[in-house]
Amino acid sequence: MSTTTYSVRIPKEIRKAMEKMKDVNWQEEIRKMIIERVREEAKRRLLAEARELRNKMKNSNISEMIREDRDAR
Repeated sequence: MSTTTYSVRIPKEIRKAMEKMKDVNWQEEIRKMIIERVREEAKRRLLAEARELRNKMKNSNISEMIREDRDAR
């Protein structure tokens, strides 16, 4: 897996507090949080697309769609 760098600015007070917490691997924590957030957002968008398609299908005449599919064979 290739990686890239993404920089973020945080308040100095937060940075100082992070430095005091030597037992926390901040890179790994932040990486996990970003990956989880990206996955959640991707799921949310896919679900929204699926709902939109479902609503379009509700407004369609399903029997006509089946007939078109059968006639195309």
